[in-house]
Amino acid sequence: MVVWFLQCGVLSFLPYTGQKLAGCTLFITGASRGIGKAIALKAARDGANIVIAAKTVAPHPKLPGTIYTAAQEVEAAGGKALPCVVDIRDEQQVEKAVQKAVETFGGIDILVNNASAISLTGTLETPMKKVDLMLGINLRGTYLTSKLVIPHLLKSCNPHILNLSPPLNLNPVWFKSHTAYTMAKYGMSMCVLGMAEEFRGQIAVNAVWPKTAIQTAAMDMLGGEGVAKQCRTADIIADAAYVILSQPKDYTGQFLVDEDVLKEHGVQDFSPYAVEPGHPLLPDFFLDEAPETLVQQMEQHGKYCNYYYMCRATPAFKPASLSSAAPASAGPIENTFEVIRGAISEDIVKSTQSVYQFDLSGEHGGVWFLDLKNGSGSAGQGQPPVKADVVMTMDSNDFSKMFSGKLKPTMAFMSGKLRIKGDMTLAIKLEKLMSRMNRAKL
Repeated sequence: MVVWFLQCGVLSFLPYTGQKLAGCTLFITGASRGIGKAIALKAARDGANIVIAAKTVAPHPKLPGTIYTAAQEVEAAGGKALPCVVDIRDEQQVEKAVQKAVETFGGIDILVNNASAISLTGTLETPMKKVDLMLGINLRGTYLTSKLVIPHLLKSCNPHILNLSPPLNLNPVWFKSHTAYTMAKYGMSMCVLGMAEEFRGQIAVNAVWPKTAIQTAAMDMLGGEGVAKQCRTADIIADAAYVILSQPKDYTGQFLVDEDVLKEHGVQDFSPYAVEPGHPLLPDFFLDEAPETLVQQMEQHGKYCNYYYMCRATPAFKPASLSSAAPASAGPIENTFEVIRGAISEDIVKSTQSVYQFDLSGEHGGVWFLDLKNGSGSAGQGQPPVKADVVMTMDSNDFSKMFSGKLKPTMAFMSGKLRIKGDMTLAIKLEKLMSRMNRAKL
């Protein structure tokens, strides 16, 4: 039976199953804030012991929370806390924290490898200092912490390792714009792949990843003002982690997505997890879209259907009439804007009320604009007639894909192909407009 219940002021949307983590000791890296802290608080409500292994001991001007404030919240939630100053790149610090945890709580039952570093930059734009940071924390830190905790996990009756890392996906789109970050994050996932098999029957080793962007301090810095509206809270990851960590140790080697985990355990309404219910959500990295229709087509027609589906053009705007078509000699960007001009209407201008500027690089680079605010609207090459509300920077080939329906703006943004400056709400309006026009055509 599903019971909606309130714990420490936070409404849980999982079926009530009792305090499954009561008395368990969790060693959580990066637990002073964000997702790590949310998982810590979820377990603390069961009466778990939480080792907060993180670096922040003094308040940061941009990042809220320290290991001590997190410890206070854990204890207020009903758990026991052990704050430990830990840089997971430092073997001695990790070893000292592990030993202190064992001395304090008698052992370790669960390891959550949450600590991570991110830089969404290309190869030439990523200093080696940042490459070393990401590899040192994400890959080496996860491996090191696991190596030092595993001897104690082997003594637990139901030990778990849970990494906050994505399914291994070799689609080049997830490497192209941030190869170093992808390598580092996939290193965490490879730890799951290897250790799950190495310790099968002894320790459950799994990964969990969010389906949508999660509101954290890091996301606020990456996405800028307004991005929070497009996110879910860290509670969805905490609830999914709770389900995974409550499974027996033969539940192992899984690369799980938070929403899928919760659907399987009775959650049907995900709107309470949204920062702003009803607002469009940004998809997270590394998860390709796989529409049911595509899966059905592939089953019916074989693998070549996938190639056809991905390559065929699905125009996002209604095509212009033949009389207004661009000359054959026009470039692809001019052709795209000719179609856009043919689709502009007074209703679209009235409902959008925004001016967009596109700074394009690559083969067909240049500056273009779409004015859906003034008069009857206009579009073309050069600076917009008034200051743009939104400036989008991207490669010209990706721009063509975006306006032909092959590349969704949210996917372009989350994969680093699209950089947005200005009002994020108006940027989302453009995507909704493109989707509406595409549906109208179909």
